[in-house]
Amino acid sequence: MNAILFGAVAPERLDTTADESNSDKSSDAAWIVLEAANDLGDHATVEACRRVIDANLNGTPPSQCDLHIVLDYFR
Repeated sequence: MNAILFGAVAPERLDTTADESNSDKSSDAAWIVLEAANDLGDHATVEACRRVIDANLNGTPPSQCDLHIVLDYFR
C-alpha cells in the first residue's frame, strides 16, 4: 500500500459525518471499554459502560461521571 495514499485517505475515514451524533460515539466507546473491563474484571467500569449504553439506547444523555470513566479508560 502506498504510504502517501494511506495518509491522505485515513483522516477521511476517521472524520465524523453529519449523521453521526456524539451519543453514537460514546456508545461505541462504551462497548469497547465494556469488553476490556470485562476481560480485566473491572466491575465498576462494566457498570458505568452499561449505564452509558442504556442511556444511549433510551435516548437520554448519560451522566457526565460515567462518560468520563468510559472516555478516559485507556489513558
